[in-house]
Amino acid sequence: MTTDQIWLAVGFLGQAFFSARFLIQWIAPERLGKSVVPRAFWYFSIGGGLTLLFYALWRRDPVFAGASFLAAVASLNPRLSADERRAEIERLAAEFDVDPAAHKEAIDRLRPR
Repeated sequence: MTTDQIWLAVGFLGQAFFSARFLIQWIAPERLGKSVVPRAFWYFSIGGGLTLLFYALWRRDPVFAGASFLAAVASLNPRLSADERRAEIERLAAEFDVDPAAHKEAIDRLRPR
């Protein structure tokens, strides 16, 4: 296998990862019966975007590389979602006067996987 063929495979792999996020975004809400953006959506966005970024840099394609750079921005979303969940847990704990640490196991079961 030549270097060009390996990089072409990397490009197709990145495109497959990035495209898979649409399937994830379609299947997860159907299963849950509500609108959600699952964590896997962001992981596939980041993985696919970065893989495509590496491919674009290898090709020396500034337009393609610039678009793929947006994957770095997507990496913030899972962290923001975790911060929102943590804030909601703290708000509810204060509202019902409970110690979240005492209910860690139940809270962990509620967290999305």
